Amino acid sequence: MLILAGKPLIAHTIEHARGATSVGRTFVSTDDEEIASISRFYGAEVVMRPKDLASDTAPSELALIATLDYLSATEHVYPDLVVFLQCTSPVRDPSDIDKAVRTLLDQDADSLLSATRSHAFSWRRVQSQWSSVNYDYQQRQRRQDMPEEFVENGSIYVLKPWVLQKFQNRLGGKIALYEMGYWSSFQIDSEEDLSLCEWVLQHESRKASLNKLPSSIKAIVFDFDGVFTDNRVLVSQDGSESVLCNRSDGLGISRLKEVGLPIIVLSTEENPIVAARCKKLGLEFHQEVSDKLATLRSLAQRLGTSLRNIIYVGNDINDLECIKAVGCGIAVADSSDQVIRAAKVTLASKGGEGAVREVCDLVIEGLGFRP
Repeated sequence: MLILAGKPLIAHTIEHARGATSVGRTFVSTDDEEIASISRFYGAEVVMRPKDLASDTAPSELALIATLDYLSATEHVYPDLVVFLQCTSPVRDPSDIDKAVRTLLDQDADSLLSATRSHAFSWRRVQSQWSSVNYDYQQRQRRQDMPEEFVENGSIYVLKPWVLQKFQNRLGGKIALYEMGYWSSFQIDSEEDLSLCEWVLQHESRKASLNKLPSSIKAIVFDFDGVFTDNRVLVSQDGSESVLCNRSDGLGISRLKEVGLPIIVLSTEENPIVAARCKKLGLEFHQEVSDKLATLRSLAQRLGTSLRNIIYVGNDINDLECIKAVGCGIAVADSSDQVIRAAKVTLASKGGEGAVREVCDLVIEGLGFRP
């Protein structure tokens, strides 16, 4: 339930599973009602775990077997494969799961573990003496000349159900290995690990976000409320309204304008605040828009480009059609769940708290300029 990169730790793994094409159904085994509630919110099914299988010493295998027994007894479901993901290893991608499954099938294996390549010189205490494990310290080899070694990273296990039943173990029969990158080796075993994994996720997320930008960017279109603002409104006694914006967004906009990209604001809002802010920033704007997608298509036609060359940034369900129609839909961090699921990129920043600046910096970097 600890928050990692803006969402509960377990949410990352649920989203990885649901994003993998090889996974049919995603279950969370837990004895905790709050974890169960969070898991359902992020789209997982929940199998409540018996208390005797929820202690610190209970092996995960028993919870896996209990889940399979539950599916068999209640639904007569017998899965071909079990994909076991540990939420304490949040640095993975849905494509890693699909590649791991494909590796097991291609190698006609019965079980699989994910691992990262190791170049470590390992030592172990044997009685009262220290002994080198994987090399002879008296004839030290160069790292590149040592045999290949891998460290189990705890991220992905794939297995045939009979392996669990026969061996009471996630691994058995013919074992395959799926190699993952260096960053996936970081796990969360203590609260101190959260900061490191958060940095890793942000680092990896930025690289992934850059790869999801259109190859040819012709325009950026922003929603206003909940993107330029924090989606709150201050109402005075006389009925006048005020909103809060972020000054750093203005600097990001000015730098992006230097690149020469059209930047347009599209809003359903009637309040003159939209016009006032956009005029101050020197942005083209369209407000009181009842059909955002129709207006977006009209803008693309006027610019002589396709929707696939446009980035759209939004936060709520009235942005959904535009998010889905463009080449890259971007959701601010506190967007509605539907928008986050539809968007190709989800920002680390919330609306009104630097989201616009984050988009500007991302696009500038994607175009080959340093933010």
